[in-house]
Amino acid sequence: MHTQARVGVVVEGGQRGLSSGHGGVSVDNAARKLAQQQQGQIGTVSQLLAGGIAGALSKTCTAPLARLTILFQVQGMHSDTAILRKACIWHEASRIIKEEGFRAFWKGNLVTIAHRLPYSSVNFYSYERYKKFLYMIPGMDSHRENMSANLGVHFVAGGLAGITAASATYPLDLVRTRLAAQTNVMYYRGIGHALQTIIREEGVLGLYKGLGATLLGVGPNIAISFSVYETLRSSWQSHRPHDSTVMVSLACGSLSGIASSTATFPLDLVRRRKQLEGAGGRARVYTTGLLGIFRHIIQTEGFRGLYRGILPEYYKVVPGVGICFMAYETLKTLLADVTPRL
Repeated sequence: MHTQARVGVVVEGGQRGLSSGHGGVSVDNAARKLAQQQQGQIGTVSQLLAGGIAGALSKTCTAPLARLTILFQVQGMHSDTAILRKACIWHEASRIIKEEGFRAFWKGNLVTIAHRLPYSSVNFYSYERYKKFLYMIPGMDSHRENMSANLGVHFVAGGLAGITAASATYPLDLVRTRLAAQTNVMYYRGIGHALQTIIREEGVLGLYKGLGATLLGVGPNIAISFSVYETLRSSWQSHRPHDSTVMVSLACGSLSGIASSTATFPLDLVRRRKQLEGAGGRARVYTTGLLGIFRHIIQTEGFRGLYRGILPEYYKVVPGVGICFMAYETLKTLLADVTPRL
């Protein structure tokens, strides 16, 4: 939610983390927090470019784990209880290699990369607009120097920007889920074919299945990520003030990602299943609203069914944060050398 719905947590300097649509905090969030501590500023366009490329590289490297997460999340829709009990990461990874080939771990990754730039751009632009609007509220402008009021504006603007970006680019997120969830039968042959097929068979609204669960998770995602990160960082620095800033930010960013993923994962699972409703001409599985879907999953799969696929989600947090941060910092340095400040 996480995304790929993808949501933003605002940090100082206007830099935000963008999620990929999963329920947990985006690895970019922690990476941008890390980058915020470093020297060497670049212009807005260069920042977007560096962030987009770094995020794409990070998501490409962790794509196998992301696909495993999606496959586990949607297993309960068409699998019996016996099959679900036998499900494990190693068996599913082995099945993918044996039946689909090694390249199949990256199914849907091209859509993730294509989704990245427009999502980042919309999120970045709308954040600035929302922040400007909030400061126009009578009395707010005089509190710019107030830390609490300033953080509140960043928080609200970040949440609204995340909702706006997720809504604007949601069809690509849905297509990514459907491509990644395909196993042996290839109903959708690519991004364009998937968009055309969904519109033809399910109507334009079919591109927005699961959007409600995505937007519902934006607030909790940002709140948990923001509060856990800041609490951990403050506590760490008060007890060990001489530790490396990069190490502290990386550790706190990873832990806040895990906390956010744990809290919002059930919503992300429901979102993925809603995205697959009617896919490939199949009959609908769920005929109720969100609460009805939660109830159905608990009754048929148990409470653990709400966290199906959480382990590969956990496994990709730390490498995702590290790769995104290192790539972002490298690109920022290169762009600062070859481009003027924009």
